[in-house]
Amino acid sequence: MNLLHVIIDSIEGLKPLDKVADPVAAAVSKVVQPRHIRNTLSGAAIGHSVHPVLIVVPAGAWLMASFLDFAGGKGSSHAAALLVNVGIASAVPAAVTGLHDWSDTQGKERRVGLVHAAGNSVALVLYGASSIARVKNHHGLGKLLGLAGLGSMGFSAYLGGHLAYGSGVNVNRTAWHEAPTEWTRVASDADVVEGGRHTTEVNGVPILLLRHDGKLTAMDSVCNHLGGPLEDGTVKDGCIVCPWHQSMFRLDDGKNYRGPASVPQPVFETRVTSDGFIELRQPVS
Repeated sequence: MNLLHVIIDSIEGLKPLDKVADPVAAAVSKVVQPRHIRNTLSGAAIGHSVHPVLIVVPAGAWLMASFLDFAGGKGSSHAAALLVNVGIASAVPAAVTGLHDWSDTQGKERRVGLVHAAGNSVALVLYGASSIARVKNHHGLGKLLGLAGLGSMGFSAYLGGHLAYGSGVNVNRTAWHEAPTEWTRVASDADVVEGGRHTTEVNGVPILLLRHDGKLTAMDSVCNHLGGPLEDGTVKDGCIVCPWHQSMFRLDDGKNYRGPASVPQPVFETRVTSDGFIELRQPVS
């Protein structure tokens, strides 16, 4: 096991971090509860998380600032200072969306996310000090502070990569679920009563069957956000509400009405056979 793995394992096991992380996450969750805030910060409009899109701006600006500091020559000091300030300004929306995503995590992911946020905060402070130093014509100090900020940001970026690719935070939990393309019998029509829930499985895909206002819906029962059990959710305004983080998906087409889920929930075509059985298949495009 290499050093970075040891560091990750140590952070994941630091349960004392929960004393800070849990209250902060609870406070963030309260702030982001309104639907328009959830949808904006979750990336519902673009179809995936906003945070990875926004972080490339400060990361790129600060990386190029250090490149110009040490390889750009004397004439690049103004451009480097401008890039430092661009990074500072763009770090704020990146941090806000990151806090939103992090507030839904638990346990070891929440601990790593807290350290990730702390590392980025240190980087922001260092770059702020670097900007002030440059304004005061202390360019040597500004370069060193920027380099230190780059190091803090780099370590934090590693932790962020671990959260996304190692722990699967904000990965679509239904991406590899493939229902049959041909009509497949899944349940008796009598098993799906008005207002009730019936779960089954086909091709290894967990299926939720329900009737609301007389209309039959078949959808993947695993919430694509963080894997919540939709069969335990409530129906509201023509949507199923995930019991974990209150993502809302329309019953008719699975589109996400409210975040934090940023992609639609898989919904399947259904029909009732003449002998009283429900069949489903993937929607025909």
